[in-house]
Amino acid sequence: MKPGLSLRNSQQLSLTPQLQQSIRLLQLSTLEMAQEVEQMLDENPFLELDAEAEQAEREAHGLEQSDAPVSLGDQVSETADLPSAPPGTSSSAVTEPEAGPAAESGVEGGEEAGVLEAGWDGDGTVEISPDDGEWGGEAPARQGSGGDEEGASAIDLASEHVSLSAHLHQQSLSLRLNEEERAALYFLIESLDEDGYLADPLPELAEALLTQEEMVRRQPWPEDLRFERQEALLLLLSTALHWLQHMEPAGVGARDLAECLKLQILELRNSPAARAALAICEQPLELMAKRDVKRLVAQCGLDDLLVREALALITRLEPKPGRRFADVQRNIVIPDVLVSATEQGFLVRLNPEVMPRLRVQEVYASALRGHKGEAVQGMQQRLQEARWFIKNIQQRFDTILRVSSAIVERQRRFFQQGELAMRPLVLREIADELGLHESTISRVTSAKYMATPFGTYELKYFFGSGLGTETGINASSTAVRALIKQLVAAEDPKKPLSDSQIADQLKAQGIECARRTVAKYREALRIAPTHLRKAL
Repeated sequence: MKPGLSLRNSQQLSLTPQLQQSIRLLQLSTLEMAQEVEQMLDENPFLELDAEAEQAEREAHGLEQSDAPVSLGDQVSETADLPSAPPGTSSSAVTEPEAGPAAESGVEGGEEAGVLEAGWDGDGTVEISPDDGEWGGEAPARQGSGGDEEGASAIDLASEHVSLSAHLHQQSLSLRLNEEERAALYFLIESLDEDGYLADPLPELAEALLTQEEMVRRQPWPEDLRFERQEALLLLLSTALHWLQHMEPAGVGARDLAECLKLQILELRNSPAARAALAICEQPLELMAKRDVKRLVAQCGLDDLLVREALALITRLEPKPGRRFADVQRNIVIPDVLVSATEQGFLVRLNPEVMPRLRVQEVYASALRGHKGEAVQGMQQRLQEARWFIKNIQQRFDTILRVSSAIVERQRRFFQQGELAMRPLVLREIADELGLHESTISRVTSAKYMATPFGTYELKYFFGSGLGTETGINASSTAVRALIKQLVAAEDPKKPLSDSQIADQLKAQGIECARRTVAKYREALRIAPTHLRKAL
């Protein structure tokens, strides 16, 4: 083959650093965006917060001074749970005037468990994750060792951010223990997981303590002495576990779900149902999960009615004793967009609490003017990076506002009539309307939230596929799920609807929905299957 030279013209997409940064900022969540801004403020000396602009923005929206604490109710309308929207007001969307030039930030591009584990949550179903709301109504709090914390409700504990370990350490102060016993109890409390379970076996914990002692002594124990010491540590931990399992909340310190339920049942009055519940907890937990009354009757030697009463008692217990001590702040969602009802329609505006007000440090920028040479090139590049960053942030929020306004306009019936009025909507519709790419819409709607008068929703919530109807107009999958939830709520508990019956009722209302689709939507709604919804 003869070597030669040739010219060829071609086009290709080249992502500049500025465009790459714009795309990355667009897909960040509110928390990630705040972290990114903090990092840039630390790294770039030409970037600073514009306190005056931030104060003016807050005053323009009727907010208090910027240094005043803001309550959670002002920041968040609701958590990410998706409630139904009651009938609202008028439908047209009114967007606030854009503060900067509109810019597009997009770029082309295109079982079921068989055995129940300790983390079992709910009424025992092994097919889906059930609703936690049916748990926790029966197990009482212990008396006599909890001090002032005993009477604290879950809301009080959450607002004060009292952790499970702190709650248990407070109770341990009332126990008369020597130094070794108090250390063993402290060690077990610190070994609990966030649900209040002791996941590691006591022999492993004793071995870990012994190894730690050897490291402090910087020499291993002799073999005979090590065995004796391990046995003594195991006995000490067993005694400490007994104290721990008699603390509040009931069930704390359990090694598995069965033991957790037993500890709570033992705190109840000694009734036939409680004794039957203890017998049921001795059986394989999958029988309880499936509510297999016939096999439980046969294996426990109890009558049918008593087994049903015991199962009803068990479902009111708390499978995760440490649940109410969880830090609820982790579940709070700060919305990016605020939607409020007005006489003209709905006003869509950005949340000033999440908008960073940045500006270029004029003192440093002025010092660079008129200077040339290699010595200042690096500083000039950092100055340009600061300007790019400010511009890309403006483009990010401008795109979020445009997309949110288009969503409110398309889904105006949702704000009037609720979930049942949700219309089918796909990313391409919004992309075509705004002249953006679908990938840009996808980035905008991921981990971004909209606070409405009816709750806080992720922007992706307003998108859904369509199902055919007899009228020829597609029904939104979100509306179908809401209708399924409504049908299940109205069913007879003694004769719950099967997936086929739900599909037939949807068909009677003109919605073509297969049984498998109903099952998929039911599981997404965390609704138990028919045999688990049937009243005992």
